[in-house]
Amino acid sequence: MLRTLFYIVTFVPWTLFIMVTGIPCSFIHANLLHSYARFWARISLWLAGVRMVVEGRENLPGGAVVYMPNHQSNFDILALFAGLPGQFRWLAKEELFHIPLFGLTMRRAGYIAVDRSNRKKSVESMRRAIERIAQGTSVVVFPEGTRSPDGHLKDFKAGSFTLAIQAQVPVVPIAITGTRDVMPKHSCWIRGGKVTVTILPAVATAGRAVQERNELMQQVREPIAALVEKALRS
Repeated sequence: MLRTLFYIVTFVPWTLFIMVTGIPCSFIHANLLHSYARFWARISLWLAGVRMVVEGRENLPGGAVVYMPNHQSNFDILALFAGLPGQFRWLAKEELFHIPLFGLTMRRAGYIAVDRSNRKKSVESMRRAIERIAQGTSVVVFPEGTRSPDGHLKDFKAGSFTLAIQAQVPVVPIAITGTRDVMPKHSCWIRGGKVTVTILPAVATAGRAVQERNELMQQVREPIAALVEKALRS
């Protein structure tokens, strides 16, 4: 309880400070705001008493990729910000972009809103993501679409795999473990601990057709599921 109170008291003003001081950076370049957000994430994890380990950096290919991590906790976002090297952009649900100041910060950083309730807007979001990838920027998308309530890997949604195939860039599976122990879905309590971000070998999409997305989905899902289930059993 004391850790949770300490986190709330420190995290909220810290986040407001980063947003207010970070937005001006975006007028120089969006990459500066993203780099500033990585600093925000590292301090935020420290405030929560989280020790993070990143494994598998040697698996990262050169150039733009589509990162596909599992999703167990809100702390996954902090872990990815702090753990993934270089520049990337998030594909995030439209509702987040309507939050005052927070939404503006996301837009200024160049993150991409996805409106799942509107097919036309969703297709437009994917088009913008493909353009961003073509410019050499990696993107992050949670293929489960939402957080898992019990930690087990949920079914993947096909849209993100269509995106990867159309962009013709590798998919990098990522297994995040430990964040659910820090703060599971539907919980307000925060517990410190160890979080591991494992970057798994990239899966190629070059030459694949959209009709092969289910096969690609399976290739990406299997190694993530193996690590997630192993962590749940331990």
